Amino acid sequence: MGMSVTISVATEQDTEQIFKLQYLCFQSEAALYGNYRIDPLVQTLDSVRQEVAADCVFVARLGDEVVGSVRGKVTEDGAAAIGKLCVHPRLQGHGIGARLLRAAETALSEQRGATRFRLHTGHRSEGSLRLYRRSGYQTVGRSQGADGVEMIVLEKQAGTYAQTA
Repeated sequence: MGMSVTISVATEQDTEQIFKLQYLCFQSEAALYGNYRIDPLVQTLDSVRQEVAADCVFVARLGDEVVGSVRGKVTEDGAAAIGKLCVHPRLQGHGIGARLLRAAETALSEQRGATRFRLHTGHRSEGSLRLYRRSGYQTVGRSQGADGVEMIVLEKQAGTYAQTA
């Protein structure tokens, strides 16, 4: 391949690629739960465009192709909600997800004042759970998504980084 993956802040021009990548990446999650109405699959392009404009959004690029993305925003309680972390299936397992997560955490704490991070993932999503736990997240509860999927809620304090991410 010869090219390296770079992480950068998403721009308006990335919106359509993020939208398509999200749809591709979350197919396996939908299959895992037998539910193709999960939020990442029903989100509109306009909604993604609004998130790119307002939230802290990063992309992973391989050349001109967006091959990963993550979003975060600071909530009313001062925590940063991180979500929709995805990496193209052909590039999973190479540390790109961990790099995206770290970029979002750094920006959310340094630029937006977040003191802790919160995210959620489906209770059967073992790969995601492994990544989040390796990155220092701990389970703090469970919730049910609007789509009916049981979610595990994980948190960590800002400044808590994995030793081997």
